[in-house]
Amino acid sequence: MNFRNKLLTSLIIVGCTTMTGCAPDDSKDTVIESGKVKNIIMMIGDGMGPQQIGLLQTYAHRAPHSIYKGRPTGISRVIDAGVLGISSTGSHNKIVVDSAASATQLATGESTSNTLIGMNAQGDNLETIVEYAQRMKKATGLVSDTSLTDATPASFAAHQPHRNLENEIAVDMIRIGPDIMLSGGLLHFVPQSVNNKGATYNTIHNLNDGAFKISSQRKDDVNLLTEAKDSGYQLAFTREQMNQVKDGKLLGLFANAYMMDGINYTATKNSKDRTEPTLKEMTMKALDILSHNENGFFLMVEGGQIDWAGHENDVGSMLHEMIKFDEAVEAVYEWVAQRNDTLMIVTADHETGSFGLIKDTINDARTTPNLPTQSTSGVSDCQSTPKISELSILDRIYAQTRSNKNIWHDFEALPADQQTGKKLAKIMNQHHDFEVTSAMTATILAFKRPSSKKDKPTLGTEPRVNSFSVNGKNTHYNRMGHTLANYQHVAWGTGTHTDTPVLVIAFGPKAATAPFSKYLTHPEVGQLTKNSLE
Repeated sequence: MNFRNKLLTSLIIVGCTTMTGCAPDDSKDTVIESGKVKNIIMMIGDGMGPQQIGLLQTYAHRAPHSIYKGRPTGISRVIDAGVLGISSTGSHNKIVVDSAASATQLATGESTSNTLIGMNAQGDNLETIVEYAQRMKKATGLVSDTSLTDATPASFAAHQPHRNLENEIAVDMIRIGPDIMLSGGLLHFVPQSVNNKGATYNTIHNLNDGAFKISSQRKDDVNLLTEAKDSGYQLAFTREQMNQVKDGKLLGLFANAYMMDGINYTATKNSKDRTEPTLKEMTMKALDILSHNENGFFLMVEGGQIDWAGHENDVGSMLHEMIKFDEAVEAVYEWVAQRNDTLMIVTADHETGSFGLIKDTINDARTTPNLPTQSTSGVSDCQSTPKISELSILDRIYAQTRSNKNIWHDFEALPADQQTGKKLAKIMNQHHDFEVTSAMTATILAFKRPSSKKDKPTLGTEPRVNSFSVNGKNTHYNRMGHTLANYQHVAWGTGTHTDTPVLVIAFGPKAATAPFSKYLTHPEVGQLTKNSLE
């Protein structure tokens, strides 16, 4: 069953799907009767619903100048070779989940409440699959393009009552000790004294070869880098330092806060001067080291910034994030395809943005189309307004060269007297292939962010973008996204998470993948994953 048919079947017949995939090589697709595997790789696209996968697929195969040039996406290759299921993501007592609860459910196989990290709804610690694998003497690893202490990676190797306790999460992660941890988030691992720019700052700054500025968000002088070294970790802060590590435990923190976004990744991935590793490079380094363990391993890989682009209603950024994640998925697929002892799972924690590409927009002229004309090859398309979802729009979306968030930050950095609608339009036009006018930016600038928590609007009175409320800190980004949406033929239903069921793609030995080929819940996905480890 090909990708298109599998996707259609999973979305329509969600209650009773029982699909089996075709292995890329029958000789390698050994049926393990027990359904147990030596290794598991779970890849989580944060905020990646079926719509986001649809955006990637539509761009890859229909954009006139697609960078895929006719090649299948990595995600579609995994679907075609494996099985496809679907999962409801809701938390213990809420319809819509946050990343902490969702990742905890995937990591533990237990239902939990929003904001909890590695705990059940009653606040009791749960054994994560990382800890379970450690009991089995397996190697373990976490990779993310956000921050190591962000909700998704944290849920696999920490136990805290709230996702915002990132300093405490950092302590937990060193204590629990996955063998490989690669991400951003250095500011939660270094003592507050680095902010004084004294001896401690100089020592740590020298460690990262000056690749990025260092600051701390800790409230104490605990130096978790020292504790990590005492626990046997090798430290890396640049791509080159990471590549020098060949075996053993590795803690790589490649940004003070978050790692590069998808647009910056696209612009710099082929640069020889790039100091930050890509998601693919971190993933393959983790696989290279973890596979040395004769007992096997568990690895979680997160493409975390798909979610952020959805929150900000930034379709260009979201496409680049999907491409970044897809590159890592394809590399893992090719690695797994050479083995018969590894289960690969690709899923999401939830969908973000209620995104969709649409046929036309409110600005399209409502003209009567010309009647179809007869041609030698049959009836031609009706000739109507050229504004209706032309394929070239896909290339124009990809052509975005800076995220709306960073564009807004550039604008805010200007002197106050230059922060005009005309200036914002000029900056947006530098980075978008859709013309923005001063009249269009007037609605963006009309919103004034509350200056303090005291001024924050109460629930139900928040500023609104089109028909939905958005978080105050994101309102300018959302308004930029909505200003462009009519021209990009994009619809956004929200600026937050939705309860849209997400895909669960499983590739590996048939007995291990078969249980994932149905309608599941995220605790069930987590339990099935745990049960698959031998």
